[in-house]
Amino acid sequence: MGKRIISQRRGRGTSTYKSPSFRFSGKVKYRNYDKIEKEDLILGKVLDLIHCPGHSAPLAVIRFGNEDVLNFANNKLRKGQIISSGKKSEAKMGNILPLEKIPIGKNIFNVEKSPGDGGKFIRASGSSAKIDSKSKEKVTILFPSKKKKILSKNCRATVGIIAGGGRKEKPFVKAGKRYHAMKAKNKLYPLTSGVAMNAVDHPFGSGRGRHVGKPKTAPRFAPPGRKVGLIKAKKTGKKR
Repeated sequence: MGKRIISQRRGRGTSTYKSPSFRFSGKVKYRNYDKIEKEDLILGKVLDLIHCPGHSAPLAVIRFGNEDVLNFANNKLRKGQIISSGKKSEAKMGNILPLEKIPIGKNIFNVEKSPGDGGKFIRASGSSAKIDSKSKEKVTILFPSKKKKILSKNCRATVGIIAGGGRKEKPFVKAGKRYHAMKAKNKLYPLTSGVAMNAVDHPFGSGRGRHVGKPKTAPRFAPPGRKVGLIKAKKTGKKR
């Protein structure tokens, strides 16, 4: 008898697939989008730069008045540095501003999807987006993938590039190091491909050679053990 495939086990939600958030330093988000930030600015001091296993980039602990927040550290950010957050902030490295106040062409990161949500886009080490264009109420962002997204002018972002850009340049070399890096975030490793399995263990398993032997798009009414590959795919094959 075959075993449950990975997508079934993941859907069950056991500890193997749960994020170990108790190991993380906290949630990375901006302070509440209050009247101070909407009309003026507030100054904050970088208390410390810390490592968190749940994030690929170093984090900065910033104190605004009596409130401490976590944000991603930008390149050249240092302990004790003063940054500002709000509409009247200067558009320089490390400061947090609404998109409408950031000049076109500036590098930004930790961009909000909607005003006040704390940041949703551009959060990986070494990444940054750019302000592409502006209209009366909207701002167009150019992502590292070259895709463009239109957001509200009141969404906040941090000016600069996230630190830790050389992370991918150094190879893991040993499987053990990769194992520990994945374990820190509770990622499944090593991951066996379906075509390498036996027929009883995966719908794409068995056959001569590593090939699927059937269409990768799952049938519309397939049960959970068969629903693998391209789920409800709009397009298949070569892009023409």
